Amino acid sequence: MPKTKKRKIDLLVLSDIHLGTYGCQSKELMNYLNSIKPKVVVLNGDIIDMWQFSKRYWPKSHMQVVHKIINWFTKGVKVYYITGNHDEMLRKFAGFKMGKLSIENKLVLDLDGKKTWIFHGDVFDVTMKHSKWLTRLGSHGYDLLILINAFCNWVSLRMGKGKISLSKNIKNSVKKAVKFINDFEKTAADIAISNGYDYVLCGHIHHPEMKTIITENGQVNYLNSGDWIENLTALEYNNKEWKLYKYDASDFKESEKDADDTLVLMEHEQIFEQMLGTFLKSKDIATPINFK
Repeated sequence: MPKTKKRKIDLLVLSDIHLGTYGCQSKELMNYLNSIKPKVVVLNGDIIDMWQFSKRYWPKSHMQVVHKIINWFTKGVKVYYITGNHDEMLRKFAGFKMGKLSIENKLVLDLDGKKTWIFHGDVFDVTMKHSKWLTRLGSHGYDLLILINAFCNWVSLRMGKGKISLSKNIKNSVKKAVKFINDFEKTAADIAISNGYDYVLCGHIHHPEMKTIITENGQVNYLNSGDWIENLTALEYNNKEWKLYKYDASDFKESEKDADDTLVLMEHEQIFEQMLGTFLKSKDIATPINFK
């Protein structure tokens, strides 16, 4: 059977994959990644969850995602890795380049004459700045909730019912969470407008969005790529237009996986282990990022 033709994308933005955690929907992500052919890829933070990284939990499907990323930048696809809070130890390596891969703390691109500001977004999180231990505790609680959610969905599917998202429902029903999202979006918009950007792209809050925010000082297009734990979303830029992609399992029932070259996969595992080993040895706290 011939391979399915891949969709061509000028620019792909992914964030909050959280490889190395139970919540990461890596198999679904691989279905999506194998269906597209991007020219440029922006990994906008929290791709590998270094807060909870453990060699005891690193499924094959998580390594396949890393393999796909390495395959891209070794074959000429430009890949920007923007640091987030769960991979913040990479911030001291900003400016690092290896072939078509570069690590950045923030990024400004000119997309068809539009100034586009891309960063993860954790710098707006007061809890992150002043109570990092509390945030990490919350992260472990979130991972536990994901595990409970997975068990509930396992039972629900066997009863002939659909999947549910406990964490998503909780966030959407708590007023403080809704206010936090609104405040986050407004802060990003205000700074983007003051700097004359046409677009501002974030991750971090696991809330996919595309909208125009208007203030007394101007307007800006705000976009958030969501995550690959609850929402399974990405941002795609093609033919001068942005689209918020939402994963639909029914689109991939008969999809073909890319054939893995065992030797290439082994080489990529060695590259990944060497890079990760270098990054994990560093315990220095990253310096603040100046977004002005």
